Amino acid sequence: MNVRRLIPTAALASATVLGLTALTACSTSAADDKDGKLDVVASFYPMQYLAEQIGGSHVLVTNLTEPGQEPHDLEVSAQQRGQLEESDVALYLKGLQPAVDSAIDQSGIKTKVDAASLTSMEKHGNEVGGHAEEHDHDDHGHDHSHEGADPHIWLDPVKYAEVAEGVGKALEKADPDNAATYEKNTAKLVKKLGGLDKSFKDGLKDTDSKVFITTHAAFGYLAERYGLTEEAISGLDPEAEPSAKRVKDLQKMAKADGVTTVFYETLVSDKTAQTLAKDTGLKTDVLDPVEGITGKSKGKDYVQVMESNLKALQKALGAK
Repeated sequence: MNVRRLIPTAALASATVLGLTALTACSTSAADDKDGKLDVVASFYPMQYLAEQIGGSHVLVTNLTEPGQEPHDLEVSAQQRGQLEESDVALYLKGLQPAVDSAIDQSGIKTKVDAASLTSMEKHGNEVGGHAEEHDHDDHGHDHSHEGADPHIWLDPVKYAEVAEGVGKALEKADPDNAATYEKNTAKLVKKLGGLDKSFKDGLKDTDSKVFITTHAAFGYLAERYGLTEEAISGLDPEAEPSAKRVKDLQKMAKADGVTTVFYETLVSDKTAQTLAKDTGLKTDVLDPVEGITGKSKGKDYVQVMESNLKALQKALGAK
């Protein structure tokens, strides 16, 4: 979504704390400005999707991360800081985008919803899921984790649904006049995510292999949820260069575990994946971390892209 100019809101009343997150919300409706809509700033696409699905026609959503932009690299402009100050709600995932965290902390915005506090977070390394050991890889030179945790919670439909429920409650607090609509829309979205969870569970239950290789360790939560093992070339940092030893280990592992495919993503170069695939005689395919929707995305929204991811995993893992 292109960034739109936000309309200044009326003065907000006293703040209260909500649930599991360091969240404040005004005691009167924040949508009491001339357009009658709640102005929500989302840090990147998965937060935008939640705001739009739950808020519906009662919200005006602005995404700080433009389509095609790598969210981890976002720098908040002076104009965007001004937009934050004028908005009613900021919806973000603390630890994923340090510049956004800083801008929101320094802003006077009344309702700050940290998605990371609405579900449980885990530490993941290069190898995640299955019966693999947990590794602590803190030597990649760039840390966008939430207190050392993997931030990619939206790629697990169950955790994403937990976040959706927290966001729904936050919007109800910020705009009580439309609370019933937010509650209804939240329930509808949670049901939709439940259906997606069932599709993954059923679709990946019986496969020839349980191991998949990715360039970027974004799919740890998904792997754990559905009994798979993710082997990442570069760890949590999508831009990190793998060591020669790591590449050699992956080559051996691919042969031992019957891996057929090296997955790369839409917003980061596929050079590393192509090199490893060529050296190992493997195929390449896209596994989209759904950090942003672009023309390269196989789907128009979160659910559609995740359904494409499921098909790609089923093909690569030899699903029955």
